[in-house]
Amino acid sequence: MTDDRFATDSGIELQPVYDPDPAFDPSVQLGEPGAFPFTRGPYPTMYRGRLWTMRQYAGMGTADDTNRRFRYLLAHGQTGLSTAFDLPTQMGFDSDHPRAEGEVGKTGVAIDSVEDMARLFAEIPLDRVSTSMTINATAPILLLLYELVAEEQGIAASALSGTVQNDILKEYAARGTYIYPPAPSMRLITDLFAYCNERIPKWNTISISGYHMREAGATAAQEIAFTLADGIAYVQAALDTGLAVDDFAPRLSFFFACHQHFFEEIAKFRAVRRLWATIMRERFGAKDERSLMLRFHTQTGGATLTAQQPENNIVRTTLEALSAVLGGTQSLHTNSFDEALALPTEASAKIALRTQQVIGYETGVNEVVDPLGGSYYVEALTDELERLAGAYIEKVDGLGGAVAAIEQGFYQDEIHEAAFRIQQAIERGDRVVVGVNRFHAQEDRQPEIQRIGDEEVAAQVARLRDLRASRDQAAVDAALGDVRATADGTGNLLPPMREALRARATLGEVSDVLRDAFGEYRPSY
Repeated sequence: MTDDRFATDSGIELQPVYDPDPAFDPSVQLGEPGAFPFTRGPYPTMYRGRLWTMRQYAGMGTADDTNRRFRYLLAHGQTGLSTAFDLPTQMGFDSDHPRAEGEVGKTGVAIDSVEDMARLFAEIPLDRVSTSMTINATAPILLLLYELVAEEQGIAASALSGTVQNDILKEYAARGTYIYPPAPSMRLITDLFAYCNERIPKWNTISISGYHMREAGATAAQEIAFTLADGIAYVQAALDTGLAVDDFAPRLSFFFACHQHFFEEIAKFRAVRRLWATIMRERFGAKDERSLMLRFHTQTGGATLTAQQPENNIVRTTLEALSAVLGGTQSLHTNSFDEALALPTEASAKIALRTQQVIGYETGVNEVVDPLGGSYYVEALTDELERLAGAYIEKVDGLGGAVAAIEQGFYQDEIHEAAFRIQQAIERGDRVVVGVNRFHAQEDRQPEIQRIGDEEVAAQVARLRDLRASRDQAAVDAALGDVRATADGTGNLLPPMREALRARATLGEVSDVLRDAFGEYRPSY
């Protein structure tokens, strides 16, 4: 029985003092930075060589609005773009679809066609910036639109770098923006792997995401385990299509949350690198060192932000960001303090970016690789998280793998139970949330709120209808017919989808062809 006052959310009971563990073998459990098992980081010099990529998630209203925000952030020192899409775009609906009503531009940017994508990246040199896109069910469509925009800018696909999230399993488990059943969804993912291997070799073809499961309530140990179990499923699916592991594994990337338990989060990142390296070498026989490296993006917690006393979120985000950096992240997004209330304003996004810059340039964290390596406490947490996560992975394997475990509701039940325990602790006051269940204060002012106006939505719908009226409809119909024929067969879906989008087919039209071919997923648990 653990003493909840001194235990992590993963149930690790914390000792008052940590001493050396006689069973700890640094040569096995630590190694050197940039070498197996990568506990100390994927690169030998880490931030001495270069700082992590500083990204701020941005997307609101129309492509023009978001383009202005992108250029604002780049002008203030951001080193990579991170794109949020609205719910209709994520679900494969055009902005004038009845099911898009009330949602256009509200949680991200609305993208209906290559024309919107061109406005989104206007005046941004795509061969000199790395772009991350948080998109899953429609990930192939957004990647192809990005490639087409680059082509129209005169930039070769081989020069593009970035990441597309493309992780559908966590959507079934925790987030809900799925369209198709698991089998065709996995086909789209592995088709994208093969397509990028041939045409866009510098692109990270998937960002296997624990973030959304953690935000839904998963513990650190569950976040590690379920993310890696999903990764195992994607690797196996790619192998089943005939791809060689070392042809695609170096381009796999990961995405994790960073929450409030400072030391457990640092240990989480170290443990997950070690586990993945072992899985890739021992389970899948990967030989390329790059296939064994777990490279990841981190986003500070959204679920840890509070609407009460929102300025406190600046402190929370700073500590989470520092934890991610000490854990060795390759890329970082810091949430804005007002995100519990609305999409961030320019001012709050700049503070979030400045948080990263202060950590990177003023604290000295970049001067030593793995500065907490060898800490009795951190190494004990790392070992225990590795053990707990490994036990969860064994359970998932016993259920038939990630897809089967999700279809049986195992992930969902575990995450919901963990979330319930945390919420109970907050409501009892055992878990302190400053400004919520302790240290209350009368709110004397409300921060500025970013709002999306009805006129912006109307303009987006008008542009979409103008596009449909001006295009060569016969060419669009023929191209969509090719997409359907390929969907009914076994060929790679991305080339015919690219040609349909080039002909000015819309995201919703391509998605509807696939809906008709594959059906829509309805959970049975």
